[in-house]
Amino acid sequence: MSIILNIETATDVCSVCISKKDEILAFKEAEKEYSHTSKLTLLIESCCAEAGMSLKQMDAVAVSKGPGSYTSLRVGVSTAKGICYALDKPMIAVDTLKSIAHATYINKKHLGYYAPMIDARRMEVYTSLFDKDMNLVQKTYAKIVDENAFQDSFEKGDTIIFSGNGAAKCQEVIKSANAIFSTEICSATNLVPLSFLAFQQEDFCDMAYFSPTYFKSPNITIPRKTL
Repeated sequence: MSIILNIETATDVCSVCISKKDEILAFKEAEKEYSHTSKLTLLIESCCAEAGMSLKQMDAVAVSKGPGSYTSLRVGVSTAKGICYALDKPMIAVDTLKSIAHATYINKKHLGYYAPMIDARRMEVYTSLFDKDMNLVQKTYAKIVDENAFQDSFEKGDTIIFSGNGAAKCQEVIKSANAIFSTEICSATNLVPLSFLAFQQEDFCDMAYFSPTYFKSPNITIPRKTL
């Protein structure tokens, strides 16, 4: 058996699903953006109710590990750790960008490269690059996107399929005929095939030392002293 609770909180909208092998048994998504703290546990409860299962019946908990929003990732990982510690379940960490790239690959099997993108404010994104066989060819990095972005690849004739919540704003400046924009974004459902594979391989986290991939510290400002 491999019944897995999948938790996605890397971006503005959090979601949860329960899967059995690669089949989705239940899925819930927050209706409001950035409501992770108040809604995540309610989504989990609702998902369990829809699937007719309890958390004790989960074989593992999978969580999106980033990159993404600092606060949002902390909520997801803290919740996953709490469940795993309390019920003695293994935890699986899924690379957020890879989950988007894999979902794009499933929906659009082009002979090209896949560049999943997560919005990092203004014209910056977190991205990585996968080839047509889903091999990682460029590790995750922060990139400022302008009209010259990815030109080296385009000039070589490479096709790149962009997806994720950072891709939409890039479509305004990346005008190459070799750029394809897809609509896949972060979702707990995207974790399912990767969490199932990790479960089969017993690729579990050491929860005592695991932390999300933040890339940036939280945006904290110090208030001015009042006179």
